[in-house]
Amino acid sequence: MDNFQIETAQNISIEQNVAGIGERILAFIIDLAIIVVYMIFASLIIAGINGDNGNLMMYYLVLGLPSFLYYLLWETFWNGRTPGKALVQIRVVKMDGTRPQFSNYLVRWLLRIIDISLTTGGVAVVTILLNGKGQRLGDIAAGTTVISDKKKIGIDNTLAVDLPENYQPKYPQVTVLSDMDIQEVKNLYDQARREAQHHIILSLSEKLADLMDVKFEERPIEFVQRVINDYNYYTQQ
Repeated sequence: MDNFQIETAQNISIEQNVAGIGERILAFIIDLAIIVVYMIFASLIIAGINGDNGNLMMYYLVLGLPSFLYYLLWETFWNGRTPGKALVQIRVVKMDGTRPQFSNYLVRWLLRIIDISLTTGGVAVVTILLNGKGQRLGDIAAGTTVISDKKKIGIDNTLAVDLPENYQPKYPQVTVLSDMDIQEVKNLYDQARREAQHHIILSLSEKLADLMDVKFEERPIEFVQRVINDYNYYTQQ
C-alpha cells in the first residue's frame, strides 16, 4: 500500500502511512471473532430466559444491538479504532489527517453493507487495492482512510540523516544546540508528521527560531527539517 502526502490548511505536508490490506483483514478477523463470541453468549442468555415470543424478540433486539453497531460505536468513541484495529495498530482518519466526525464514521459504517456484508469483503478489497490511498467505498464517500500507527525502524529513528554531497547549510546558528536537543527535536518532528499534529510542528519551529535567534522564511515544517539537516552537516565536518 502506497504512502501519500496531504497538505493541511497551515501549508504543512504530512505523510500518511496507509494501512496494508493484510493489516485491515487481520483487524476485521479479530473484530469478527469478538462479535461471534458476544453473539454466542447473548444467545445462551436468551436461551435461559422464559417468556413469550414477543418478549424473546425484544431480548434479541436489545442484545443484538451492540454487535450491529459495533464498528460505529467503537470507531466513534475510540479515535477511529476498534479492538481489532487497536491490536493491529491501525485507525481511521480523515484525508487531511485529522480525527473524523460522527457523520464520517456513520457514512463509512452504512456503506459496509455494500463494501463487506453483501460482497463478503470483495468490493472493499478491490477498491482498496485500486485506490492507492487505503480507501474502500465507505472511505471514499466519507472522506476517510485507514492509516498505520506503527513506527518504522531505520535511519529516521537515529540522529543521523543522509545529506547530498553538494548540500549547502543555511543556519550556522544550529551549533548552539546539542546532540540531545536535536534528537528530541527529531523525535517530536517525526511523531508530529506521523500523527498530523500540526500545532507541534508550529510550536517546534517557533521554539527553534527563538533558541537560534533567527527568522525563517520557509514553511514551519521545512524550517524544522532544515535545522536537523544543518546540524548534521556541521557536526559531520
